[in-house]
Amino acid sequence: MSDTTCDHFEDDSTENIIERLREAFKEEAYELLRELETALLELEKTPADAELISRVFRAMHTIKGSGSACEMTEIAAFTHDLETFFDMVRKGKIAVTKEIIDLTLMARDQIKSMFDAFYKGGAADEARGREVLALFKKLTPASAAAPSDVAPAPAHPQKEAPIQGKSVTYRIRFKPAPDSFEQGSDPVVILNEIRELGPCQIIAHTEDVPCLEDYRATRCYTYWDIILTTRLGRNAIEDAFIFVRDSSETRIDVIDEEGSAEFDSVAYKKMGEILLERGDITSDDLQKALQSMKKIGEALVESGIVTPEKIESALAEQQHVREMREQRQGFETISSIRVATEKLDSLVNLVGELVTVQARLTQTSQTHSIPGLVSIAEEVERLTAELRDKTMSVRMLPIGSTFGNFRRLFRDLSRDLGKEVELATEGGETELDKTVIERLNDPLVHIIRNSLDHGLESPEARVAAGKSRKGQVRLSAIHSGAHVLIQISDDGKGLDREAIHAKAVEKGLADPNTDLSDSEIYSFIFTPGFSTAKKVTSVSGRGVGLDVVKRAIDALRGTIEIASEKGRGTTFTLKLPLTLAIIDGLLVMLEGQRYVIPLTYVKECVELTRQNREDGHGRNIANVRGEIVPYINLRDQFSIVDSAPEREQIVITESGGMRVGFVVDHVIGGHQTVIKNLGRYYHGIEGLSGATILGDGTVALILDVPRLVRLVERGENRAGMLRNPLGASPGAPEQAGAGKTSM
Repeated sequence: MSDTTCDHFEDDSTENIIERLREAFKEEAYELLRELETALLELEKTPADAELISRVFRAMHTIKGSGSACEMTEIAAFTHDLETFFDMVRKGKIAVTKEIIDLTLMARDQIKSMFDAFYKGGAADEARGREVLALFKKLTPASAAAPSDVAPAPAHPQKEAPIQGKSVTYRIRFKPAPDSFEQGSDPVVILNEIRELGPCQIIAHTEDVPCLEDYRATRCYTYWDIILTTRLGRNAIEDAFIFVRDSSETRIDVIDEEGSAEFDSVAYKKMGEILLERGDITSDDLQKALQSMKKIGEALVESGIVTPEKIESALAEQQHVREMREQRQGFETISSIRVATEKLDSLVNLVGELVTVQARLTQTSQTHSIPGLVSIAEEVERLTAELRDKTMSVRMLPIGSTFGNFRRLFRDLSRDLGKEVELATEGGETELDKTVIERLNDPLVHIIRNSLDHGLESPEARVAAGKSRKGQVRLSAIHSGAHVLIQISDDGKGLDREAIHAKAVEKGLADPNTDLSDSEIYSFIFTPGFSTAKKVTSVSGRGVGLDVVKRAIDALRGTIEIASEKGRGTTFTLKLPLTLAIIDGLLVMLEGQRYVIPLTYVKECVELTRQNREDGHGRNIANVRGEIVPYINLRDQFSIVDSAPEREQIVITESGGMRVGFVVDHVIGGHQTVIKNLGRYYHGIEGLSGATILGDGTVALILDVPRLVRLVERGENRAGMLRNPLGASPGAPEQAGAGKTSM
C-alpha cells in the first residue's frame, strides 16, 4: 500500500481510513494466500530449493506487514509466528519436511478463515489457530529456538521502518585474502549480508583456482564483482566488510545515483569503458579490440586479455543500471491494475446497449437509403465492433489460475484415498470470460474427484495391471473458434460400459433390446442419482456429482462429451463459449415472433413440407440424408394454434451428443446477440435463457436448447399435446424424408 493512498485518505476519520485500507488489501490478501499455497506445493517436491523457501517467507512477511497496517492484529500476530519459523528454515536451521508442509498448509487455511471472518463475516476457529502454533513450536529444535529468534509476537506488530535516502548503485569488487578461511572468515556470509541491502548482481571470478593437485581446501581462490542498488548508503556496505576490511581487497565505486543530472540518461557506458574503469584492461588493449572485426567482448576473450567472467560481469552491470534507470524514469509501466467486477459488468452492459443502438442505426440508414447516414452507420458499426471486442477481452482471464487451484485438491484427495497421482496441466494461458471461469470451478471439482476416486486404480492394482504405481490426471485447455475446449483425462481403468448399461436398464432409462452407442451409454452417468459405485465414500458414490456437472455446463451454454477405453482411461471434454455476454445466434421466425438459437448448437437447416410430416406417420421425425433425426415442433411447444405455413424449416442442433431438430416457420439468418436477463416474473419458465433487443427495437427470446430437449423428453410441454419425439424408433420408415435447403 503506497504512501499516496494514505495521503488520499488524510482528511478522513481513522475508522474510514482503516476500512478503505482493508478493502484495498482484500484482493491482494487472497492472491498472497494463493501464492503461499502454490509455493508450498512446489516446495514439497523440492524441499531444498532456497528460492521457494524465500517465496513462502515473502508471502508470509507481506501478509503480516499489510495485515498490521490494516489493523488486522490477530492475522498479523498469527503470521508473525509463522514468519519466525520460516526465517529459521530460510537460514538453514530447520530442514523442510512433509510434516512442515502439511502444517504450513493448515496454517494457510487458518489465515484464510481469518480473512474470511474480516471480509465475509463470521468467526475464525481460534482454538485451531492455537493448536497450529503449538505444533509449530514442537517442530522448533531447542538449538534453533534462541530467545532472539522466537520472541513472542507483539499484540500490535510494528511496520518496518521506511528506507530513507537516495537510490544509489555501487560497483563493488571484493577479493578476500587467500588465507581468509584460516582466519575464520566466510565470504558467503558477507555476500548474503550484501544481498539484504537491495537488488544486486553477484558474479564470481574463478580464473585463479588452480589445478586439483595444487588446490588447498583452506585457501580462498575466488573473488567477486557485485552490482548493488540501495538506499542505505555507503556506510551500510562498509559495515558488511568490517571484519575483513584490513585483510581483503575491497573497492566500492558509485556508478549511478537517483536525482543526479550526470545519470539522467537511460543509456549506460559501453563494455570497453566499464572494463577500463575496473582496471581489467588498458587503453591499448581496448584500441586493439576495437580494430578487430569482432565484438569487443569476443575479441578480448579470444586474445586472452580478459576472462569470460569479466565480460559477464560487465554485461550484468549494463543490464542492472539500465533497469534501475528505467524504473526511475517510468519506462517500466504498470502491467495491470485492479478494477472492481461491478465496474467491468457495468462497462459490458453499456457496450451491449451500444451494440443494440448501432444495430438500430444500421437498420434505419438502410431503410431510408440516405448515403451520408449509411456511411456514418458503417463507421459506427466498425468502431462498435472494435470496442465490443476490446471490452470483452478485459474480462478474459487465463484459465491457468483455476488449474493451479486444483493442485491442493489433488494433494489432499490422493492422500485421503491412498493413491499416488500426478497432475499435469497444458494450455494454462488459454483465456475465458471471468464469469465462465468462476462458474466452471465446481464442475471441474466434481469431475476431478470422480476421476481420482473411480477412475484411477490403487497403486497395487495399477502395478498388477502393468502400469506405473503413480496415476496421471491431465488438465488441458485449447481455443477452438469461439469456444474453449477443456479436457480432463486420466490413465485409469476407464468406464465400465456394461455396468453402466445394466444400471440404466435397471432404473428404466434404457431398453435392454435397443443397441446404444458408447456416447449414449456414457451419457447415463449424468442422470440424477445414477451411480455404479458399490460403496459410498466421503468423495463420491452418491450419484449427484456428475448431474451437477451437466446442469452447470448447460447453464454455461456448453456441452460435455465422454471418451473412454477400458483399462486405458477416460477423457471428459467440455466445450464452452468464450463469453456469456454476447453470442452469435441464428435468428428464426415463428408466427410473426422472432427467436434466437445459439449458433454453438446449430449444425444445419433443412426444409420440412406437409408431405414430409405425413411421411412421418404421426411421429416427429425427419430423414436427413439417411439419418433419422427427431424434431421438436415449437408451435406445439409454445401452444400456437394457428395453421403452420406450407413449407417450414428444421434447425438441426446437437447437444450432449444428440441431434435434435427445432421446427420454425422461417430462418432469417445469423445475428450477433447481446444477452439480456429475463425479468423476475419469467424466471420459472423453462426453455428460455434470455432475450435480446433487435435493430428495430423489438425483443427476441433466446432459446435454451438443452433445457427444451429435456423438457420434451419428460413430456412436459406446456400444451400437453406433444408426443415425445425423442422416443421415435430408430427403425422408422426411410420414406419420412426432408430435403436440405441452404441457410
